[in-house]
Amino acid sequence: MSKNKYKIAVLQLNLNDKPENNLKKCIQWVKDAAKKGAEVILLPELYSSHYFCQSEDVDNFAYAEPLYSTSFIAFSELAKELGVVIIVPFFEKRMAGVYHNSAYIIDTDGTEAGLYRKMHIPDDPHFYEKFYFTPGDIGFKSFPTKKGNIGTLICWDQWYPEAARLTALQGAEVLFYPTAIGWHPQEKEQYGENQQGAWMNVMRGHAVANGVYVAAANRIGLEKYIPDTNGIEFWGSSFIAGPQGEILAQASVDKEEILIAEVDLSLQENVRQNWPFLRDRRIDRYGDITKRVID
Repeated sequence: MSKNKYKIAVLQLNLNDKPENNLKKCIQWVKDAAKKGAEVILLPELYSSHYFCQSEDVDNFAYAEPLYSTSFIAFSELAKELGVVIIVPFFEKRMAGVYHNSAYIIDTDGTEAGLYRKMHIPDDPHFYEKFYFTPGDIGFKSFPTKKGNIGTLICWDQWYPEAARLTALQGAEVLFYPTAIGWHPQEKEQYGENQQGAWMNVMRGHAVANGVYVAAANRIGLEKYIPDTNGIEFWGSSFIAGPQGEILAQASVDKEEILIAEVDLSLQENVRQNWPFLRDRRIDRYGDITKRVID
């Protein structure tokens, strides 16, 4: 059952290493967050490897793992040991030729509270995710855990208000966004400030429009593993926002950090009572939202 207040944590990490090393690292950082009082802990997107989507290379499918294997076993044991909820984003091998960008929601007793598969899949220069990931097919969900009702979306989902709305309408108190986003170094000076600002602003907008908390975990560091390229400079800046879009905690652009903030359901209810955006939705006039364009 959800309680009135609980603490959430976002882990901002450099994950430019081998899977076995990233796993050990993330386990230790989860332990550190729990020691600081965190009850729901979020890892960055595709935690176990460097961001391999910079290229289209079939060898990278070796990073994928079947459901309930390495990542689930390790973090299930850890969640039970610490009595915390852990959101674990991973590269899922569903079957030969079908892979997803997914996240486990693991409850305090080590059981699976839910599974989310990334719905929106980008295909941008050095973010070639369509080569690797099949779009999610289990929809948007809110997951009841022993700490609270939480929703998980993943990275590119951040840009879509429909995803945030549909998750919030199912009772999610917090929208968690594991993320891997950064600058192309050659574009940073010209476009970097606007790109980073838009990323944060759109999620703060989701918090306001839905009266929910929002937590985003990003990577840091330059990941340059392809010869003759500039790589991607992950911009960190992980943050937690409250239901009015207020920034409760924010990380740097270049340091590994643990962000912790308190979810206060009384505050959330008060905000929704005074800003009743959900009450005033004209659901009788939104049918066209399911069309690609309105010609």
